[in-house]
Amino acid sequence: MRPSDEHAERFTLLRPLLFTIAYEILGSATEADDVLQDSYLRWAEVDLSTVDDTKSYLARLVTRQALNALRAGARRREDYVGPWLPEPLLLDEADPSADVVLAESVSMAMLVLLETLGPDERAVFVLREVFGFDYGEIADAVGKPASTVRQIAHRAREHVQARRRRFAPADPEQTARITTEFMAAASSGDVQTVMSMLAPDVAWTADSGGKASAARRPVVGAQKVARAVVGLVSRGMQVPDVRVEMVVCNAAPAVLLYRADHLEGVFTIEIVDGKITNFYAMRNPDKLAALATAREIRRS
Repeated sequence: MRPSDEHAERFTLLRPLLFTIAYEILGSATEADDVLQDSYLRWAEVDLSTVDDTKSYLARLVTRQALNALRAGARRREDYVGPWLPEPLLLDEADPSADVVLAESVSMAMLVLLETLGPDERAVFVLREVFGFDYGEIADAVGKPASTVRQIAHRAREHVQARRRRFAPADPEQTARITTEFMAAASSGDVQTVMSMLAPDVAWTADSGGKASAARRPVVGAQKVARAVVGLVSRGMQVPDVRVEMVVCNAAPAVLLYRADHLEGVFTIEIVDGKITNFYAMRNPDKLAALATAREIRRS
């Protein structure tokens, strides 16, 4: 059966929402794309006269496929070389900080935290806390009774709240200014100025998957991170044809590092109360491929 125009129209209308659900469950834009492609093929076989609520139906379908993909990839993540970070998400020009819940839900800090949940807990938390689905809809999506889903939601919420730092929506102008000043200080080798911009417990976490040079363990503390960053930037500036580009990834300022036209890495910067609290550096070339396309994300 070929999909009708109505199948395509309904799916396309909800695609940004469905992509956001899949990405938050998986932490991977590439895998989210695969889930949406598979979900669309299944959707194309559905008799639309049997669908009462398209949004709920497609969210349920995408969640099931995302959970299957998450469980299938669990072993690969166990065997991963060095820290595992979510795939950075390059956002389109719409300012995600206008929706505080959405901005927090796709932040690197939240996605890293969601990695500590089991698959069912992660899906339930995302569907309930971010997208506001009711327990009955979530129960259908994860294949468990609504009473069990309530318990899972409560447990997941407590787990996240216990480990979550206070999230404050960033002022785009302030974050752009801090990022620019930071890059200028790091490029000039000014360790003291760089240190003054960092929170005392700032962390640098790099994901290379063993496929590029990067620290195999997080670097923690203002002095250590400042020296590491200044060293990296100063070495990078000595390489011919290097250029940097400022963008927004995961609702936060990010720096793309190119050598000629080849993307070598991206680091996303988390800022709280005017201080940099985290750097998330992506060096794994497999995960950098997703940055070729800017995405639209939505909660509704």
